[in-house]
Amino acid sequence: MEYSNLFEPIKIGNKKAPNRFVINAMECNDADEEGNPTQKVYNRYRKLLEGGSGVVVVEALNINDRNLARKSQLSIMPRNAEPLKEFVTEMKKVNPDTILLFQLTSAGELANPEFSERYTVKPLPGFEGGKLLSEEDVMRIMDEFVTAARIAYEAGADGVDLKLCHGYLGSQILRPYNDRKWKYGGKWENRRKFAFDLIERVRDEVDDPDFILGSKISMWEGFPGGQGSAGPDTAVMDLSEPLDLIKGLEERGASFIMQSAGSPSITLALTQPDRKIPDDVYLHFTYQKRIKDTVKPETVVIGSAYSVLRNGKNNLQALDEDCKSLTYWGSKNIKDDIVDMIAIGRQSLADPKLPVKLKEERFDEINWCTCCDNCLEFLIRQKKVGCATYVKEYTQSLKQIRKEEGTLKEKRT
Repeated sequence: MEYSNLFEPIKIGNKKAPNRFVINAMECNDADEEGNPTQKVYNRYRKLLEGGSGVVVVEALNINDRNLARKSQLSIMPRNAEPLKEFVTEMKKVNPDTILLFQLTSAGELANPEFSERYTVKPLPGFEGGKLLSEEDVMRIMDEFVTAARIAYEAGADGVDLKLCHGYLGSQILRPYNDRKWKYGGKWENRRKFAFDLIERVRDEVDDPDFILGSKISMWEGFPGGQGSAGPDTAVMDLSEPLDLIKGLEERGASFIMQSAGSPSITLALTQPDRKIPDDVYLHFTYQKRIKDTVKPETVVIGSAYSVLRNGKNNLQALDEDCKSLTYWGSKNIKDDIVDMIAIGRQSLADPKLPVKLKEERFDEINWCTCCDNCLEFLIRQKKVGCATYVKEYTQSLKQIRKEEGTLKEKRT
């Protein structure tokens, strides 16, 4: 098997993942009214655990119910503690070897004002009208992150991903665009303080060396003032701040860094490369290499954007037709010390059992993601998310939604 290194185990913190596949946090908007896992959530993650990935990241759990991006988003508050514990217990029965992480998030300006309160650090065009956050507000939100991490630990999760990407609150504070004169704005030393204080407080709260800490980071958001830009009014790429952030997180106990880019509400095709022009995936490889060269050998670097590569049937510019697939680039990038693990998002909806099918060479059984982004359309419309290409329930649902609501006007989360 030419990609056998994808099935080599790897240590993350004090735990060992059985292979190099990671399931990205995919928001599917199918929790109950209290933010607890429903039967749909159980069924979805059961299939992912059966699929045998080394790590599964449970989707963007919101730390409060004031500031929500999704109407039916999974939550992690005291009221959710027992249901989440039951969920983890059940998932560990399905597969005790997979590392199960909880991604913790706060929506900030991405909250939907139709059913939630929008918070803002400094309003971006298109996100006006939110409550301008004070230092006291940020401290309260940080308290909620810490409480959520404790709940995750007591529920039996193996660790947490502190979300600092994709335009959510962590991103908003880190951006050079956040040039407000306040405790968490202006110069870089102020903007990074939120992330550094947060990971320190979480580690103090959960003083267990076996509990994994890490973060998903947008290296460059691709618009003026975004993460990884050279200033508040330029889109010129400057990775000095993201790399300093990563080093600081590592020094404070991060065992993994998950690389991402873009902000789906603004630069979607950078976050998840478009199937028509997938070549932004090479930018992701570059970011992965920059991170890998920055961190210690034991800090695990997880790379994103691999779903678009599929089985090599894509529009990627490559030197050879045999050098275009997910397995080719995943294996090559691990061998070349560019990345340690590869993350799949859309592909995990199309086929949650991809890893085990690849390992057993059941190629004809694999449902390769077409990158049609119909799953994203569900999310934008605040509907339950699934694969409309391979799952009949979601195929029919999408037809009905379009019949009732018309064509999607804009593809932004």
